[in-house]
Amino acid sequence: MGERKAVWVVGAGDATGGAIARRFAREGYVACVTRRHAESLTPLVEQIRAAGGEAYGFGSDARDEAAVVELAARIEREVAPIEVAVFNVGGNVRFGIEETTERVYRKVWEMGAYAGFLVGREAARVMRPRGRGTILFTGATASLRGGVGFAAFAGAKHALRALAQSMARELGPEGIHVAHVVIDGMIDTAATAQNFPDRYALKDQGAILDPEAIAEAYWQLHAQPRSAWTFELDLRPWMERW
Repeated sequence: MGERKAVWVVGAGDATGGAIARRFAREGYVACVTRRHAESLTPLVEQIRAAGGEAYGFGSDARDEAAVVELAARIEREVAPIEVAVFNVGGNVRFGIEETTERVYRKVWEMGAYAGFLVGREAARVMRPRGRGTILFTGATASLRGGVGFAAFAGAKHALRALAQSMARELGPEGIHVAHVVIDGMIDTAATAQNFPDRYALKDQGAILDPEAIAEAYWQLHAQPRSAWTFELDLRPWMERW
């Protein structure tokens, strides 16, 4: 039996985050999945275990420094070394600039940028002494360009991308692969089906991002040889304008 390794997925929701956890668990990684409320992770944890994998759910607020520090240490101490860390917290909201309150802007920044910094820093702290590891950040269209109503979200996502770039340049020589994934398009979720029925009707034609396909891309990033690492990968359906 090989060395136990953990994949730490922060923002393990019902779509992308859950699919990533399942994909790594199929490869023998211990899935350590995190959301603010642990009870919401029960279906995912049970699903992974039913498929023969190992998984643990943790309730933790990624915006709370002490909580993130404690959780990373707990996984290392009680579960397995963190080989892969995935930051997949969302925060997509749309407000006109005059309707964007201080509270909204700060909360979106905390979720999309500050939390990414905390998770990335703690992952780096445990990976650097081992000289290996992968840190993956989930970006969005807003990582590359602002848009009407997206001042808060684009600001946070631009900051997350800059964090990922800085970490990649610093940690790459240390054997740690840092990558940023731009998810450019609608994802197959219940919310997409409800709010965009016309687009969702084209799902079978490949018009909606499949979470399982996204998860496969994350696995392939982790599996890349060090001589040919990708920093930034963009994923979108064929019909998405870009």
